[in-house]
Amino acid sequence: MNLKQTDRLGIPTTTPLATDNASKAIAWSAYYELTKPRLSLLSVITALVGYLAAQPGQDPWLLLNFIMGTALCAAGAATLNQWYEKETDAIMKRTRERPLPAGQVTSATALLLGIALSIAGIAQLSLGANLLAGMLGLATILTYVLVYTPLKLKTRWATEIGAVPGALPPLIGWAAAEGQISVLGWILFGVLAFWQIPHFMAIAWTFRQDYASAGFPMLTVVDPTGRQAGIWAALNAVALLIVSLLPVALGHSSWLYATIATVFGIWILVRSIAFARADNRDQPARKLFFNSILYLPAVLFSLVIDRWLLAS
Repeated sequence: MNLKQTDRLGIPTTTPLATDNASKAIAWSAYYELTKPRLSLLSVITALVGYLAAQPGQDPWLLLNFIMGTALCAAGAATLNQWYEKETDAIMKRTRERPLPAGQVTSATALLLGIALSIAGIAQLSLGANLLAGMLGLATILTYVLVYTPLKLKTRWATEIGAVPGALPPLIGWAAAEGQISVLGWILFGVLAFWQIPHFMAIAWTFRQDYASAGFPMLTVVDPTGRQAGIWAALNAVALLIVSLLPVALGHSSWLYATIATVFGIWILVRSIAFARADNRDQPARKLFFNSILYLPAVLFSLVIDRWLLAS
């Protein structure tokens, strides 16, 4: 069968096969976007930091199962989050082009996909790593989808509550490596939890009008001046600096990590103070956001490298 088609002037037009392939590509792209790939990748990376910091033995099968299980859990949680928030996503400019509000995926399909990914992730962590890792994966999904997500419309403390599932991935990694969680694992949890507040205060200020239109009582919506958000970011930056230096105080790392954690910790604190003190907070918020993006890989991977150097 000849699939080539022409218009009335004899000029070739798009073939049915090409149209079908394009539709499939759009569908797969929509499913991919449901998983919030960048956020899911961050979860996998922070979990990997916890795994490597625990200095596991050389077991590539364990590593593969742990990474895949974490990725599936993160993708499932993200998909269920978008399913739950499809109506508010349709209101905000920054989210209205997501697959569900854009009509690229049905609500039922997203729900089933989210559940399937979550179950697969928990099973892979439990069977391929250990039960503790699987239970932490389950806890991450439940707190993110059933606690943090609905509370976003009810309380300004949702950001702090959401910092808990956001900080659990390093514990998944540590549990996968050791079968238990040591003090350093909990310190990594604290670093991730306190880091999220300055990071999300900057985001909340940048998109405060969007959040207000959707009815999210973010701190930047409750206090439109942004002063409370700035002060809260600075206080959490202080806590972040203190917690990030605990590995040094407890003898789990050396001067290499201490130097990097101090420099980047002071940097994010300075940016947070500038955000709190500014009259026009737009530019300080952007600087704080980009600084927070640089902070995480610099500090976390320096800890891993430092520990491996100490062990060698």
